[in-house]
Amino acid sequence: MKYTFQTDSAAEGLRIDACIRRFLPELPSRAAQEAFSHRDVKLDGKRVKPDMRVHAGQCVEVFCMEQTAPLLDVVYEDADVLLVNKRAGISVEADEKGGVTLTELAARHVRQQAPDARAPKACHRLDNQTCGLLMFAKTEKAEGILERAFRDRTMDKRYICLVRGMMKPPKATCRAYLLKDAKAAHVTIHDSAVPGARPIVTAYETLEQGAVSRVEIHLITGRTHQIRAHMAALGHPLLGDDVYGDRAFNRQMKMQGKLCLCAAQLTLDTGGALPQLDGRTFRVKCPF
Repeated sequence: MKYTFQTDSAAEGLRIDACIRRFLPELPSRAAQEAFSHRDVKLDGKRVKPDMRVHAGQCVEVFCMEQTAPLLDVVYEDADVLLVNKRAGISVEADEKGGVTLTELAARHVRQQAPDARAPKACHRLDNQTCGLLMFAKTEKAEGILERAFRDRTMDKRYICLVRGMMKPPKATCRAYLLKDAKAAHVTIHDSAVPGARPIVTAYETLEQGAVSRVEIHLITGRTHQIRAHMAALGHPLLGDDVYGDRAFNRQMKMQGKLCLCAAQLTLDTGGALPQLDGRTFRVKCPF
């Protein structure tokens, strides 16, 4: 299989092996190493070694036997929007974790079809370790419509998660206040209003009860880390959550760093502004 990409300004001065990791995160490191050992990596048509430095605007070709699933899983696309099924472990925007972002992959996808196309913009966010449905706007008009719809909560979002313990009651709508510490990238949940805190509403319904329960979350408000922090405050932290969760339980279940949270369903309502989307419900299968 042949992989081809053109380097950008962010790749200036990088070793070509590091550049391949950045642009082809879906390619296993073993496959890249084998490509170098067989002299099957080319830079502007010339075979190169892993330590070769690259410059912006160069063409990289990697030939390998191993095929991989595409990192960008497109669920729906039209002239206005791009809806993808995000994998866990990839950030939507650039952050301290580094590596290629989902926004970069979306732009690459759109520009393969139209090289001069506007870079799509994410209309909402999912944490790095959260998987599931994420919507991009491909036009400025769609961006305004969708951002307003998400802000005004006319979009219905449902999540599936695994939590510690049995939910009692099995179905409820819970209200609290969330206080965000932007510097620490952490939030705390309070039963009553405190300075700087914002009200939150989280509805849940238990799908399977047990030592680990499967729960559907209806996110009525959408704040940073709301599901993770609110469920932990209720005594049922998400499995695999090493920030708000039960680390000892995660180790016992061998789920350290494997957050079990999926944005599984999205129902769209733009009030007629994007009629092709109104009333449509999109779903993806949870990987856990």
